[in-house]
Amino acid sequence: MKKYFFTLLATIYATSASANQPKEWQLGFQKAASESMRDIVNFHNNLLLPIIIAISVFVLFLMIYACVRFRASRNPNPSKTTHNVAVEVLWTLIPCLILIVMAVPSFKILYKQDTIPKAEVTIKAIGYQWYWGYEYPDENIIFESYMIKEEDLKKNQPRLLAVDNEVVVPVNKVVKVLITANDVLHAWALPSFGVKRDAVPGRINETWFKAEKVGTYYGQCSELCGIQHAFMPITVRVVTDEDYAEWLSSAKIKFAKEPLLENENIKIASN
Repeated sequence: MKKYFFTLLATIYATSASANQPKEWQLGFQKAASESMRDIVNFHNNLLLPIIIAISVFVLFLMIYACVRFRASRNPNPSKTTHNVAVEVLWTLIPCLILIVMAVPSFKILYKQDTIPKAEVTIKAIGYQWYWGYEYPDENIIFESYMIKEEDLKKNQPRLLAVDNEVVVPVNKVVKVLITANDVLHAWALPSFGVKRDAVPGRINETWFKAEKVGTYYGQCSELCGIQHAFMPITVRVVTDEDYAEWLSSAKIKFAKEPLLENENIKIASN
């Protein structure tokens, strides 16, 4: 019996380690797979939640107190007070102080996300109606990524999230993503990496991530882009350096933007 129990635990652990995706009845964020996402989760859990709970409890207390203390049976002659300078100063200053306390760490996180380190891999993501196209500008790679239909799903492929051609990146490497759109507004979002950027036609936005764990990570277009908005998922597979080099070798042939022979002839002619 113990053997089956530990086997089940190992299976569950392995599944959760190899893929990060939304779960049924999930509350809160997906597991962080980058430093940026850890910063976001810590900011939410350690600062925002205590402030939200404290304000909610305080407002509930005031409502109950007002209902009991100033009910009609206890105050047949209601107060004529219309102003209280101390109260008005407090309800102006206290929210301002709360906003400042929230703003300082928030600005730090935003600045960190917008300051892109030197990229080791560059990817261009292009939103179409309704699928994503990808380019590896430094590697002569271009391909399109379509959602796999429900009837074509294989075992362990999540519904509405799996795609035919995944984005592949190496673990522990800075990946810069150039994001644009071909037609309407889209948004490239990967919750596990703390990444979300609008894809705007005629404009290129930038973001970055550094995945810390090998596995498959899922996201979706987060901009209401039309009738098939829910059917253009994002799948990023994080692999080891060796596996990435192997994938690059095959992808340069399978997804070559220009024929390799033509490129070689150009180089020869230039020499």
